[in-house]
Amino acid sequence: MKLSGNTILITGGSAGIGLAFAERFIKADNTVIVTGRREHILLNAKEKFPGLITRVSDLNIESERVALFDWVTTNYPEVNVLVNNAGIQQRFNVLKADATNNWSYFNNEITTNIEAPFHLSMLFAPYLATKAEAAIINVTSGLAFTPFVIAPIYSATKAALHSFTVSLRHQLAETSVEVIEVAPPAVNTELGGAGLHVHGEPLDAFADGIFKGLEEGKKEIGYGTSVDRLRMSRDDVDKHVENMYKAMKGSME
Repeated sequence: MKLSGNTILITGGSAGIGLAFAERFIKADNTVIVTGRREHILLNAKEKFPGLITRVSDLNIESERVALFDWVTTNYPEVNVLVNNAGIQQRFNVLKADATNNWSYFNNEITTNIEAPFHLSMLFAPYLATKAEAAIINVTSGLAFTPFVIAPIYSATKAALHSFTVSLRHQLAETSVEVIEVAPPAVNTELGGAGLHVHGEPLDAFADGIFKGLEEGKKEIGYGTSVDRLRMSRDDVDKHVENMYKAMKGSME
Protein backbone atom coordinates (compact mmCIF):
# COMPACT_ATOMS: atom_id res chain seq x y z
CA MET A 1 0.00 0.00 0.00
CA LYS A 2 1.07 3.59 -0.45
CA LEU A 3 2.15 5.16 2.83
CA SER A 4 1.15 8.79 2.25
CA GLY A 5 -1.87 10.65 0.96
CA ASN A 6 -4.38 8.28 2.54
CA THR A 7 -7.36 8.84 4.79
CA ILE A 8 -7.11 6.14 7.44
CA LEU A 9 -9.54 4.88 10.08
CA ILE A 10 -7.90 3.09 13.03
CA THR A 11 -10.06 1.33 15.61
CA GLY A 12 -8.71 1.25 19.13
CA GLY A 13 -6.42 4.06 18.08
CA SER A 14 -6.37 6.16 21.24
CA ALA A 15 -3.47 4.34 22.92
CA GLY A 16 -0.93 1.56 22.55
CA ILE A 17 -0.30 0.01 19.15
CA GLY A 18 -3.16 1.92 17.52
CA LEU A 19 -1.83 5.31 18.59
CA ALA A 20 1.74 4.36 17.60
CA PHE A 21 0.43 3.53 14.11
CA ALA A 22 -1.55 6.78 14.04
CA GLU A 23 1.56 8.78 14.90
CA ARG A 24 3.53 7.25 12.04
CA PHE A 25 0.73 7.65 9.54
CA ILE A 26 0.34 11.32 10.50
CA LYS A 27 4.09 11.90 10.07
CA ALA A 28 3.84 10.28 6.62
CA ASP A 29 1.27 12.91 5.57
CA ASN A 30 -1.97 10.97 5.96
CA THR A 31 -5.31 12.06 7.40
CA VAL A 32 -5.92 9.82 10.42
CA ILE A 33 -9.19 9.09 12.24
CA VAL A 34 -9.11 7.06 15.45
CA THR A 35 -11.94 5.56 17.46
CA GLY A 36 -12.18 4.39 21.04
CA ARG A 37 -14.73 3.94 23.81
CA ARG A 38 -13.18 6.36 26.32
CA GLU A 39 -13.53 10.03 25.44
CA HIS A 40 -10.87 11.22 27.89
CA ILE A 41 -8.28 8.87 26.37
CA LEU A 42 -9.16 10.14 22.91
CA LEU A 43 -8.75 13.72 24.15
CA ASN A 44 -5.31 12.84 25.52
CA ALA A 45 -4.36 11.39 22.12
CA LYS A 46 -5.54 14.54 20.35
CA GLU A 47 -3.49 16.70 22.72
CA LYS A 48 -0.39 14.73 21.70
CA PHE A 49 -1.26 14.85 17.99
CA PRO A 50 -3.51 17.84 17.25
CA GLY A 51 -4.03 16.73 13.66
CA LEU A 52 -5.74 13.55 14.81
CA ILE A 53 -9.48 13.19 14.15
CA THR A 54 -11.27 11.36 16.95
CA ARG A 55 -14.63 9.63 17.31
CA VAL A 56 -16.10 7.96 20.38
CA SER A 57 -17.54 4.57 19.38
CA ASP A 58 -18.37 1.39 21.25
CA LEU A 59 -17.64 -1.16 18.55
CA ASN A 60 -19.20 -3.94 20.59
CA ILE A 61 -22.60 -2.50 19.63
CA GLU A 62 -23.76 -3.33 16.10
CA SER A 63 -25.61 -0.04 15.59
CA GLU A 64 -22.51 1.94 16.58
CA ARG A 65 -20.42 0.10 13.98
CA VAL A 66 -22.95 1.01 11.32
CA ALA A 67 -23.08 4.58 12.63
CA LEU A 68 -19.28 4.79 12.48
CA PHE A 69 -19.27 3.61 8.87
CA ASP A 70 -21.96 6.16 7.96
CA TRP A 71 -20.18 8.99 9.80
CA VAL A 72 -16.78 8.29 8.28
CA THR A 73 -17.99 7.86 4.70
CA THR A 74 -20.20 10.97 4.95
CA ASN A 75 -17.66 13.30 6.57
CA TYR A 76 -14.46 11.81 5.12
CA PRO A 77 -15.59 10.24 1.83
CA GLU A 78 -11.97 9.94 0.70
CA VAL A 79 -11.34 7.26 3.36
CA ASN A 80 -9.38 4.44 1.73
CA VAL A 81 -7.73 2.50 4.58
CA LEU A 82 -9.34 0.62 7.48
CA VAL A 83 -7.12 -0.62 10.32
CA ASN A 84 -8.93 -3.13 12.55
CA ASN A 85 -6.76 -2.77 15.63
CA ALA A 86 -9.16 -2.71 18.61
CA GLY A 87 -8.79 -5.75 20.83
CA ILE A 88 -8.85 -6.92 24.44
CA GLN A 89 -7.06 -9.76 26.21
CA GLN A 90 -8.35 -11.61 29.27
CA ARG A 91 -6.33 -14.20 31.15
CA PHE A 92 -8.15 -16.89 33.08
CA ASN A 93 -8.23 -20.52 34.17
CA VAL A 94 -11.32 -22.32 32.85
CA LEU A 95 -11.59 -24.27 36.12
CA LYS A 96 -12.01 -21.04 38.03
CA ALA A 97 -13.98 -18.97 35.52
CA ASP A 98 -17.64 -18.31 36.34
CA ALA A 99 -19.21 -18.97 32.96
CA THR A 100 -22.66 -19.32 34.53
CA ASN A 101 -23.05 -15.88 36.03
CA ASN A 102 -20.32 -13.95 34.25
CA TRP A 103 -20.47 -15.06 30.61
CA SER A 104 -20.90 -11.47 29.40
CA TYR A 105 -17.39 -10.74 30.65
CA PHE A 106 -15.91 -13.47 28.46
CA ASN A 107 -18.23 -12.82 25.52
CA ASN A 108 -17.05 -9.21 25.48
CA GLU A 109 -13.66 -10.45 24.27
CA ILE A 110 -15.27 -12.42 21.44
CA THR A 111 -17.35 -9.45 20.34
CA THR A 112 -14.45 -7.00 20.39
CA ASN A 113 -11.91 -9.28 18.73
CA ILE A 114 -14.07 -11.11 16.18
CA GLU A 115 -17.49 -9.60 15.60
CA ALA A 116 -16.34 -5.99 15.37
CA PRO A 117 -13.50 -6.44 12.82
CA PHE A 118 -15.54 -8.92 10.75
CA HIS A 119 -18.48 -6.52 10.58
CA LEU A 120 -16.38 -3.43 9.87
CA SER A 121 -14.46 -5.23 7.13
CA MET A 122 -17.72 -6.25 5.49
CA LEU A 123 -19.15 -2.74 5.82
CA PHE A 124 -16.10 -1.01 4.38
CA ALA A 125 -14.92 -3.49 1.73
CA PRO A 126 -17.49 -2.55 -0.98
CA TYR A 127 -16.86 1.16 -0.32
CA LEU A 128 -13.08 0.80 -0.39
CA ALA A 129 -13.29 -1.21 -3.62
CA THR A 130 -14.51 1.94 -5.38
CA LYS A 131 -11.20 3.69 -4.63
CA ALA A 132 -8.18 3.63 -6.93
CA GLU A 133 -6.00 2.46 -4.04
CA ALA A 134 -7.21 1.07 -0.73
CA ALA A 135 -6.31 -1.31 2.08
CA ILE A 136 -7.70 -3.22 5.03
CA ILE A 137 -5.14 -3.92 7.74
CA ASN A 138 -6.16 -6.49 10.35
CA VAL A 139 -4.10 -6.65 13.53
CA THR A 140 -4.03 -10.25 14.73
CA SER A 141 -1.25 -11.66 16.95
CA GLY A 142 1.56 -14.17 17.05
CA LEU A 143 -0.86 -15.97 19.39
CA ALA A 144 -3.10 -16.68 16.40
CA PHE A 145 -0.46 -19.27 15.45
CA THR A 146 0.89 -20.36 18.86
CA PRO A 147 -1.91 -19.98 21.40
CA PHE A 148 -1.20 -18.49 24.81
CA VAL A 149 -2.85 -21.09 27.01
CA ILE A 150 -3.71 -18.69 29.84
CA ALA A 151 -5.48 -16.37 27.35
CA PRO A 152 -7.52 -19.00 25.47
CA ILE A 153 -10.30 -16.80 24.11
CA TYR A 154 -7.87 -14.12 22.97
CA SER A 155 -5.71 -16.65 21.14
CA ALA A 156 -8.76 -18.25 19.50
CA THR A 157 -10.21 -14.91 18.40
CA LYS A 158 -6.94 -13.88 16.81
CA ALA A 159 -6.76 -17.23 14.99
CA ALA A 160 -10.26 -16.56 13.69
CA LEU A 161 -9.29 -13.09 12.52
CA HIS A 162 -6.24 -14.54 10.75
CA SER A 163 -8.44 -17.04 8.90
CA PHE A 164 -10.95 -14.33 7.99
CA THR A 165 -8.13 -12.12 6.71
CA VAL A 166 -6.84 -14.85 4.40
CA SER A 167 -10.33 -15.33 2.93
CA LEU A 168 -10.81 -11.58 2.62
CA ARG A 169 -7.51 -11.23 0.76
CA HIS A 170 -8.58 -13.79 -1.84
CA GLN A 171 -12.08 -12.37 -2.24
CA LEU A 172 -10.68 -8.87 -2.81
CA ALA A 173 -7.74 -9.96 -4.95
CA GLU A 174 -9.28 -8.60 -8.15
CA THR A 175 -10.17 -5.24 -6.58
CA SER A 176 -8.06 -2.24 -5.59
CA VAL A 177 -8.16 -3.28 -1.91
CA GLU A 178 -4.99 -4.77 -0.43
CA VAL A 179 -5.55 -6.95 2.62
CA ILE A 180 -2.67 -6.92 5.09
CA GLU A 181 -2.23 -8.83 8.33
CA VAL A 182 -0.09 -7.48 11.16
CA ALA A 183 0.76 -10.15 13.74
CA PRO A 184 2.42 -8.57 16.79
CA PRO A 185 4.40 -10.44 19.44
CA ALA A 186 4.03 -9.29 23.04
CA VAL A 187 4.49 -5.52 22.89
CA ASN A 188 5.02 -3.25 25.87
CA THR A 189 1.49 -1.81 26.10
CA GLU A 190 -1.33 -2.09 28.63
CA LEU A 191 -3.17 -4.82 26.71
CA GLY A 192 -4.85 -7.05 29.28
CA GLY A 193 -3.95 -4.66 32.11
CA ALA A 194 -1.06 -2.53 33.27
CA GLY A 195 2.23 -4.33 33.81
CA LEU A 196 1.46 -7.56 31.94
CA HIS A 197 3.66 -6.84 28.92
CA VAL A 198 6.60 -5.00 30.45
CA HIS A 199 8.94 -7.61 28.98
CA GLY A 200 7.42 -7.27 25.52
CA GLU A 201 8.95 -5.55 22.52
CA PRO A 202 9.39 -1.77 22.88
CA LEU A 203 6.35 -0.10 21.29
CA ASP A 204 8.23 2.36 19.09
CA ALA A 205 10.65 -0.26 17.76
CA PHE A 206 7.72 -2.56 17.00
CA ALA A 207 5.74 0.16 15.19
CA ASP A 208 8.82 1.14 13.15
CA GLY A 209 9.32 -2.52 12.20
CA ILE A 210 5.74 -2.87 11.02
CA PHE A 211 6.03 0.25 8.88
CA LYS A 212 9.16 -1.15 7.31
CA GLY A 213 7.10 -4.21 6.38
CA LEU A 214 4.43 -1.97 4.86
CA GLU A 215 7.09 -0.15 2.85
CA GLU A 216 8.33 -3.50 1.55
CA GLY A 217 4.82 -4.43 0.42
CA LYS A 218 4.43 -7.46 2.70
CA LYS A 219 0.95 -8.94 3.09
CA GLU A 220 1.72 -10.65 6.43
CA ILE A 221 3.94 -8.73 8.81
CA GLY A 222 5.37 -10.10 12.01
CA TYR A 223 7.97 -8.64 14.33
CA GLY A 224 10.48 -10.16 16.72
CA THR A 225 9.32 -13.52 18.03
CA SER A 226 6.12 -13.50 15.96
CA VAL A 227 8.04 -13.71 12.67
CA ASP A 228 8.89 -17.39 13.12
CA ARG A 229 5.42 -18.21 14.47
CA LEU A 230 3.79 -17.27 11.16
CA ARG A 231 5.39 -20.30 9.48
CA MET A 232 5.90 -22.81 12.30
CA SER A 233 5.23 -26.50 11.67
CA ARG A 234 2.52 -28.14 13.77
CA ASP A 235 5.11 -30.02 15.82
CA ASP A 236 6.99 -26.80 16.54
CA VAL A 237 3.73 -25.08 17.49
CA ASP A 238 2.87 -27.82 20.00
CA LYS A 239 6.33 -27.64 21.56
CA HIS A 240 6.28 -23.83 21.71
CA VAL A 241 2.83 -23.75 23.33
CA GLU A 242 3.80 -26.34 25.93
CA ASN A 243 6.92 -24.39 26.87
CA MET A 244 4.98 -21.12 27.10
CA TYR A 245 2.42 -22.71 29.39
CA LYS A 246 5.04 -24.22 31.69
CA ALA A 247 6.69 -20.81 31.98
CA MET A 248 3.41 -19.04 32.83
CA LYS A 249 1.49 -21.74 34.72
CA GLY A 250 2.40 -20.41 38.13
CA SER A 251 0.70 -17.09 37.45
CA MET A 252 -2.65 -18.87 37.03
CA GLU A 253 -2.55 -20.86 40.28
